[in-house]
Amino acid sequence: MIIQVCIGSSCHVKGSYEVKTIFENLIREHHLEDQVTLRPAFCLGNCGEGVSVKIDGTAISDVTTENAAQVFAQHVLHS
Repeated sequence: MIIQVCIGSSCHVKGSYEVKTIFENLIREHHLEDQVTLRPAFCLGNCGEGVSVKIDGTAISDVTTENAAQVFAQHVLHS
């Protein structure tokens, strides 16, 4: 599974670094290091709706520090 977190200007300002850190911690917490790859992306095409994330090709917009764990649970743990 591949998770891409946009680190472009718009998403960066909206907290993409913090979202990426939350995902890193959740990957470790659930011992998924061998199954999940976390990658930066420079633009996922949803600049007005950032932080933008793609999980195995599925685009997810408006990811925040408040909902990142829920997004991870829904799209990674329950997939």
